Amino acid sequence: MKIKNSLIASIIFLSSCSYINGPEGLFPPTQYNFLKEKVEKDIILPENLDLVADENHYPVLEIEEVMKDQNVPKPRQIFASSGNSSVQLRRLGELMWIYIETLPSTSWPISKNYWDTSAYEVKSTNPNTGEIIINFDENSTLNMKIEHGIKEASTEIFLNQVNKENNEIQSNLPLIQSELENIVNYFAESVDSFTGTSLAAQNLNEMKKAKIFAENGQTVIELNLNFDRAWSSVSKAMNASNIVSNDLDRSMGIFYVSYISEEDDGIFSFLGFGGSKNASNKNTFNDDSQFIVTITEENNKTYVRAVSKNGKIEEAEELLSKINESLS
Repeated sequence: MKIKNSLIASIIFLSSCSYINGPEGLFPPTQYNFLKEKVEKDIILPENLDLVADENHYPVLEIEEVMKDQNVPKPRQIFASSGNSSVQLRRLGELMWIYIETLPSTSWPISKNYWDTSAYEVKSTNPNTGEIIINFDENSTLNMKIEHGIKEASTEIFLNQVNKENNEIQSNLPLIQSELENIVNYFAESVDSFTGTSLAAQNLNEMKKAKIFAENGQTVIELNLNFDRAWSSVSKAMNASNIVSNDLDRSMGIFYVSYISEEDDGIFSFLGFGGSKNASNKNTFNDDSQFIVTITEENNKTYVRAVSKNGKIEEAEELLSKINESLS
């Protein structure tokens, strides 16, 4: 009896499914309805209307008037940067240059973009040597040179006006200063947008102006600078490091300085309580804290050495390291 009832229920269920989803049911299948579609005749448009076949989604506006004497625009942003880079115009006598706290391979595309978007004609560029030559006027060119700075990951940019006939540098400080100031402003607005690097200018990153080597067991700083710039850079570094200069002899390239090791200066020296206090009072230094820092020029390079008057080699090494950290 149970089997008979199950069979009757199955027949009723199947018939109900056919009634709902079958071809004659309430919801017939529609997957083959497209076979019954017919192509209708084209729409007949009124005579005053035309059928648009293409639509321009990005129309180009016509420029009615071209502005003249436009300021050099900022370069397009290629890489985002969250840090700040220092850009300074520096001068030593008649020598002026731009100092930037970024790699030369990053400074190269910004410098190149500056001249490419300026009113001047760029005659040639060489990323391997960091040179850009600009056609300034009928008689002269502007030669820009991008170099690695003294400090790690820094750039120095020099600019000279050169005579086209004899290739001699012309002394025109007002012009050079004006052009360098424009470049400084351009870099100040642009350098934080560039943290990438130019592959073509990678060679400039290796041409550092400061190197360290050992000589008879002691450290020596080698600077690819003339004596005047080396003397100025070392003086600035000692001031930045709170190293007291008791006396000096520029003709001999000698600084007589007082310096106390950070360990001897107290555990709070890293907060600035020790060094700055001692730097303001020369009487706090004893004979053991007296050193000589020398700058010598050999083969177009300068060498910085530090010697303790009492033979304290470790302290002399620390003193030289302090100077090296603040060189720029």
